[in-house]
Amino acid sequence: MSQAASFATCDLCDTHKNDGAGVFRVLPPVFRDFGGRVRFSGAVVTVKCFEDNTPVKAAVDSAGEGRVLVVDGGGSLRRALLGGNLGAAAARNGWAGVVIDGCVRDVAELALCQTGIRALASMPLPTEKRSEGQRDVAVQIQGVWVRPGDWLYADEDGMVVSDHRLPG
Repeated sequence: MSQAASFATCDLCDTHKNDGAGVFRVLPPVFRDFGGRVRFSGAVVTVKCFEDNTPVKAAVDSAGEGRVLVVDGGGSLRRALLGGNLGAAAARNGWAGVVIDGCVRDVAELALCQTGIRALASMPLPTEKRSEGQRDVAVQIQGVWVRPGDWLYADEDGMVVSDHRLPG
């Protein structure tokens, strides 16, 4: 599924609202749009890091192939995990989107990136480079479990996650 996919998160919620098994999850409405695309979807790749964007840079510098990078930044509002250069790299390398449980910076530059970018807030302070973090691990984003290989769907109404690609 690509960024141009036809889906609506409201319709997905109507279809899967009674899922009690945790197969379908809805992320809370605390994320803001920062990228040039509001609607995006794809298979999830995860990164877990705290106030160190070294693993985020490594991920967006690799081939995205229409996937969505989900970053567990621990909800930190003290450092930005993605800025204009990394947003441009994500778009250039084919990432459908980047979702950050944390902050971004270079907001005007991110708005020009042809990829979806969601985060909690903007913060001008960059991270420290300690080369710490993990990739491809289960993460909790605002209390919602997201795992590598899940599918994330984002549009104007919000973001949902499924443990498999949904028809649409």
